[in-house]
Amino acid sequence: MSKTLVADLVPRHVAIVMDGNGRWARKRFMPRGVGHKAGVDALLKVVQATVDRGIGFLTVFAFSSENWKRPEEEVSGLMSLLLVALSKYLAKMNADGVSIRIVGDLDNVSDKVRHALLDAQAATARNDKLILTVAFNYGGRWDIVQAARQAMAAGVRPEQLDEAALSRYMAMSYAPDPDLFVRTGGEVRLSNFLLWQSAYAELYFTDCLWPDFDHRELDKAIASYARRERRFGDVGSSGEGDGAIGSGDEDNGSRAQA
Repeated sequence: MSKTLVADLVPRHVAIVMDGNGRWARKRFMPRGVGHKAGVDALLKVVQATVDRGIGFLTVFAFSSENWKRPEEEVSGLMSLLLVALSKYLAKMNADGVSIRIVGDLDNVSDKVRHALLDAQAATARNDKLILTVAFNYGGRWDIVQAARQAMAAGVRPEQLDEAALSRYMAMSYAPDPDLFVRTGGEVRLSNFLLWQSAYAELYFTDCLWPDFDHRELDKAIASYARRERRFGDVGSSGEGDGAIGSGDEDNGSRAQA
């Protein structure tokens, strides 16, 4: 898939669960940390690929609120890798016009990691080529709870609280909801990622392990997205979507069900 893609067929916002680093390393009889390093390299390639394809927003699940359950040595290695990656690649991302945004509960991470993340966000704040959101110590349920707390603190009354009102307090209120939700590594679940925002995202699951995910794999995901009819609960332009009078299931095999 090239830069000449029809704009309407390219998702504006892609969200990715980057899964499979550990298994990638295990298949090669290497430590899990090597897999995480290869995962960072893959992310850099995918960031460039999204820029090349005119995708405006890319959101990646870097560290979930559940990842603290992993062995202490692995968690420590991930934190060190994050610091090294920011130090090594921040200048390039800045030069490429990538704006880094951080979402997640940073109160429970070390001062060193928190400052590094926030410094990267501040240093790239004026860039507008691509908004790269890094979900760090993030969970979809946490996001909904923190939004509700913010709304209450702001004095929003129960009768005023609707979807639009709560959306203004979600961690990613600055971005459109994801159009395409990608998960690598063969697992078929959301794993508490962007639960609110992904209500109508098109889901794409692949067996490809994250370190092997490149521009070709991204194009496969985009091609799958382009073949789908997004209905948002309606019957769609064809009138043959789920719920349309006289519709059948036999013609919907390649389309996402709303």
